[in-house]
Amino acid sequence: MNKISTVPHKIIGVAVIWNDQKQILIDRRLPKGTMAGLWEFPGGKIELGETIKECIAREISEELGIKIEVGTHLITINHTSTHFKVTLTVHHCHHLAGIPQPIECAEIRWVSLHELDDFTFPEANVEIIAALRKGKNDN
Repeated sequence: MNKISTVPHKIIGVAVIWNDQKQILIDRRLPKGTMAGLWEFPGGKIELGETIKECIAREISEELGIKIEVGTHLITINHTSTHFKVTLTVHHCHHLAGIPQPIECAEIRWVSLHELDDFTFPEANVEIIAALRKGKNDN
């Protein structure tokens, strides 16, 4: 019997949001639930009929209260754990307007690429950071 097929599969749009100072916006997960207290790149689950870019823009508006421009695709990561399977579709984004608010997270920070090592991210996010370092001159 194949147990993998019974594991829920989430498709997540993820934003690497850059500001004009070449800093990236990260947020800290709430202190309860899955991966509580870890830092992450903001995003969320795609809804029926949405494109990934629409999903990212909507989630960032809902979770952080800001307007972004969703740009080029950075990486797609398929990650499987014992409880779920997740596909992270990651795009470079640019902060357009608004002051980020921690609406659905514990806190938020603007950090430089080299400062990312100072924060604890979920396992799947390590590949995002590696992709950012590999293509850091793209932005």
